[in-house]
Amino acid sequence: MQQTPIGVFDSGYGGLTILRKLTAQMPSHDFIYLGDNARAPYGTRSFETIYKYTLQAVKWFFEQGCPLVVLACNTASAKALRTIQQNDLPKMDSSKRVLGIVRPTSEVIGSFTETRKVGVMATRGTVLSESYKIEIKKSFPDIEVIQEYCPMWVPLVENNEFDSPGADYFVKKHIKELLKRDQNIDTVLLACTHYPLLMEKIKEYMPVSIKIVEQGNIVTASLINYLARHPDMDDRITKFSSRKFYTTDDPTNFSEQAAIFYGQHVKADKVEML
Repeated sequence: MQQTPIGVFDSGYGGLTILRKLTAQMPSHDFIYLGDNARAPYGTRSFETIYKYTLQAVKWFFEQGCPLVVLACNTASAKALRTIQQNDLPKMDSSKRVLGIVRPTSEVIGSFTETRKVGVMATRGTVLSESYKIEIKKSFPDIEVIQEYCPMWVPLVENNEFDSPGADYFVKKHIKELLKRDQNIDTVLLACTHYPLLMEKIKEYMPVSIKIVEQGNIVTASLINYLARHPDMDDRITKFSSRKFYTTDDPTNFSEQAAIFYGQHVKADKVEML
């Protein structure tokens, strides 16, 4: 039988922290993961470039038979999702869906904060898009969003330096910069899927009174809810507990690094994206 898995896309490894939660809570659903490692990171790239790369990936997933694709990348969700949903999907296949991770997170963040001051730590691209400010304001007009982009956090994680003295320096620096802007922040959203790998350092330098929110469980709950509300889509997804992994870079290196994010060994194949 032809497989019709859920596609999960990220610019590199970070989306594996989302996939890890998805497969844990949706064990029977089939998933296929693509990391665009050859062109990562996305955080510093232009809107046009990120849109182009993300659209290429979405088309590739559709060619693999995926009826539903999750952009498990905050930068791609912030910069490319809306255009793909509104302009490209109707031309490609209106029966398929592409979902992101910015909106699900924004829709629940209000339940974490009492002071209504929320810090967002993310890549430069996500911060400059102001997607979290816009989406949180839609659900919670009373919440003020204070942002800080952390340009070294992703490279630290991708180079397996998240437990190094360099990580201490950059984690402490950006937390200090964020809290300097508003001392009433009581909730901090880690709006990059790489950042959970820095959680021990973040907890070390973040005041204990501040709630730290990561996205894996939120996105998983949102997807489960979406499929419950759209049983026709859930029926289209095969359920053989299959997981396949692809990268646009060296598959051997990807397989070695992926275990850090996914929690277990994976075997990846290479895909060319032109």
